[in-house]
Amino acid sequence: MAILGWGVDTQDVEPWLVKQGHEVTILDEKKDGKSFGDLSRFELLVRSPGVYRWREDIKSSGVPVTSKTKLFFDVWPGKIIGVTGTKGKGTTSTLIYEILKSAGKDVRLGGNIGTGLFGEIEKANADSFMVMEMSSFQLIDMTKSPHISVVLMVTQDHLDWHKNIDEYVDAKATITKFQTTSDYAVVNEDYENSRKIGGFGQGQKIWVSGKDWQGETRLRGEHNKENIVAALAVGKILGIDGTEVVKKFKGLEHRLEEVEEVNGVMYFDDSFSTTPETTIAAIKSFHEPMVLIVGGSEKGSDFTKLGEEIAAHKNIKAVVLIGLMAGRINQAILKNKTDLPIIMGCQNMKETVREAKRMIKPGGVVVLSPGCASFDMFKNYKERGDLFKSEVRMSRES
Repeated sequence: MAILGWGVDTQDVEPWLVKQGHEVTILDEKKDGKSFGDLSRFELLVRSPGVYRWREDIKSSGVPVTSKTKLFFDVWPGKIIGVTGTKGKGTTSTLIYEILKSAGKDVRLGGNIGTGLFGEIEKANADSFMVMEMSSFQLIDMTKSPHISVVLMVTQDHLDWHKNIDEYVDAKATITKFQTTSDYAVVNEDYENSRKIGGFGQGQKIWVSGKDWQGETRLRGEHNKENIVAALAVGKILGIDGTEVVKKFKGLEHRLEEVEEVNGVMYFDDSFSTTPETTIAAIKSFHEPMVLIVGGSEKGSDFTKLGEEIAAHKNIKAVVLIGLMAGRINQAILKNKTDLPIIMGCQNMKETVREAKRMIKPGGVVVLSPGCASFDMFKNYKERGDLFKSEVRMSRES
């Protein structure tokens, strides 16, 4: 068999396949810059999440195709809790994991977050749980659904990978599509696409809304209320009250993460924000005077609503635009407001933080919430966030 694509998300499946007695070839386009070549010589193709399932060379090979995720669903001895959505997957998955762990459950965290999946199989049994953060890349060709599916807000994302928004939503829908009457679907009812996905399958439906959350939490933002109610609903299905876990939960790195207060200004790292919708959610999380850092590389997003939201929030005192999308975001803002200070042309994170610091007064906040991919200026969103935090801490000393 051949593993198509090689990265962090496939490195744990290769040794497992070899251990099962298979002859495994790794094909990595990024490494040698060539196509996969003649795939017909293999008996099975194992697709990594980033490799598009319906590309022509895979289809024309005539060889059966599976994926790491599909294989895992076939061999995991316990129950799977799958979490999908445009954003919020990581926070919700981790919160569910913490809730189950607090109750003494044998639980792991995997998918796009946590540990490698296949290394955990031999340690698990029928009472074990795997909480999986599941992207559309993983879900697009699934033929099984998790025992408990969680559908968060589904708007638009990865339109540079999917043919269109319909394919994106259809890919997400496999998380509920194959559920039986003994399964459960926790669905955010506040979003049209989420409701559509929730309507598939025969799983028992639990409809939730962020408006229902009135408790205590350290997480900022209305969008995190949506994540909280979904995680609590999963706990309730399993007979666990997760309220105390929610009170103590600080959230994840690069997700509206508090960085540091410098000269009376609090800095927040939301580098995980790669869509306009998540930047809008970040904007709505603050009432303090704000300088917003936004921009990055192309993902096929529409910035119209983001421009409207930036213009409408009077607490936004300035915007620092970075990366390839700076011009498009600037035009979206100018259609709604022409007197907002906008800084463009920063070449690196040092200049970006310096300009943001110059535009904000004590009592305010600086928020890095790019709403775009990072690949024009940085290796990934983690490097972008790490550099932001580093520059903020260095600015304290200057």
